[in-house]
Amino acid sequence: MKKLLTLTMIVALFFVAACGSNNNGGSTGGNTQTNTPETTNTANNSNNSSNNAADEAIEELVPEEGATLLIWESKEERPFVEAIAKEFTEKYGVEIKFEEVGAGDQVNKLMTDGPAGLGADVVLFPHDNLGKAVTAGLVLPNDFYEEETKTANSEIAVNAVTYDGVLYGYPRSVETYALFYNKDIITEVPKTFDEVVEFASTYNDVANNKFAIMWEVGNFYFNYPFVSTGGYVYGNNGQDKDDIGLNTPGAVEGLAYYGSLKEKLLPMNSGDISYDIKKGFFTSGTLAMDINGPWTIGDYRNEGINFGVAKLPDINGQPASSFSGIKAWYVNYFTKYPIAARLFAHFASTKEAQLKNFEITGALPANIEAANDPSVTSDEIVKGFLDQFEQSTPMPAIPEMGNVWDPIASAFSEVWNNGADAKTALDNAVQQIKDANNGAQ
Repeated sequence: MKKLLTLTMIVALFFVAACGSNNNGGSTGGNTQTNTPETTNTANNSNNSSNNAADEAIEELVPEEGATLLIWESKEERPFVEAIAKEFTEKYGVEIKFEEVGAGDQVNKLMTDGPAGLGADVVLFPHDNLGKAVTAGLVLPNDFYEEETKTANSEIAVNAVTYDGVLYGYPRSVETYALFYNKDIITEVPKTFDEVVEFASTYNDVANNKFAIMWEVGNFYFNYPFVSTGGYVYGNNGQDKDDIGLNTPGAVEGLAYYGSLKEKLLPMNSGDISYDIKKGFFTSGTLAMDINGPWTIGDYRNEGINFGVAKLPDINGQPASSFSGIKAWYVNYFTKYPIAARLFAHFASTKEAQLKNFEITGALPANIEAANDPSVTSDEIVKGFLDQFEQSTPMPAIPEMGNVWDPIASAFSEVWNNGADAKTALDNAVQQIKDANNGAQ
């Protein structure tokens, strides 16, 4: 059964529904006021009919009379949104309009368009933008469907779309990187990086661009596995900026191991290993393994490469956790139709919706049952990514994550390119991060 709303929330929601047709639309203050505690109290006093609703078990929300919704979506994923919106309109009679806005651009656009009454009612963005959105007051909590969302989706996905203990997102899809391997070269996938090193000792031929494995060694996004085996970025599921775990003994050991791989695997500077370089070697058949994301699948298939995808090799006897991202729907705080918007965010993120998204766009489901559906698990490539996702770590969503990238990338670069001491490099990076965090207060 869906989680029942509290009396206050029921009254507030039905007040908004009753008054939606009287909203002048152009008044930002009017849109904001519908979601404030003061308005909830007014509704509680003036709408006695809503009090009766509090005593009844509510199985489903009812959209506001005359509600229409604007949805922001990227061009690449619009086919799914159009399909699910058609089903939503048929069921609830709510008209859906679209505007193409890239997922990574939506929070910045909502900063200005939301308060001005021009923003989409429902938005979609990667979870690492959530802290920025919440601190700016741009999104409403996922309240009515909270219990169902937490039960239905991967714990990793739920934690990622939660900020300061409050669930905001409606998870739609997950993303991480994993190990691509050329099946014509690799007969047995290495389970550990030590096994990769052993394979490289007989396979590598630098003069002929033959390498056992490559990843973007200068990019912390792909280097996180080396500090994940005993370290972390921020504590409390990435939400405590004062708890930095990037220079723990385990992180230092992982970075030192990373530095030892240069001569054994990739005797070249970090700046010389790019996405395009790796792609060229892999498609030409000289690179045996590539650490990359699902965005590469199409290119490798088009090139006719006989490849598979598996979990990352263990590091120092520990599973290698990758950074992951979760795309989720969010309800605009300033929407004129918060009930209809909640309904759509939920409707477009159910098991059935995520399976449809997978069918249309190939997006990996966050929903547990959808991820275990035969149509998903029968795809060897997808299964490899989902297996890695289960041991992944969502990128921290707090605004202070922006202070991490440059210092920690410099630490990795110093160790890889110059043979710097791992502990010294990480201690310096953490101090820079602390200084930046304190300066932002």
